[in-house]
Amino acid sequence: MEGNKSRTNAPTYLAWSIFNTLCCCLPLGIAAIVCSCKADNANEVGAAERAAEASRTAKILNIIGLVIGIVMIIIIVVLNFIRT
Repeated sequence: MEGNKSRTNAPTYLAWSIFNTLCCCLPLGIAAIVCSCKADNANEVGAAERAAEASRTAKILNIIGLVIGIVMIIIIVVLNFIRT
């Protein structure tokens, strides 16, 4: 038994990564899924530092992918508005 040690798992951001892959930016979404899986695997084996690093990378990739997706949607809407 580990006693009173409480282990917190790093978030994996897997759902956000899948959303970004399908809706925003495919390449960054795939990279974020890979990092999310690395964080999940590191959480399972108890490698907290490695899990936190993979989680941080997945979060950054998801933020960048979401911003790129939003910018692309705005550009498409503006271009369609200008054409009509």
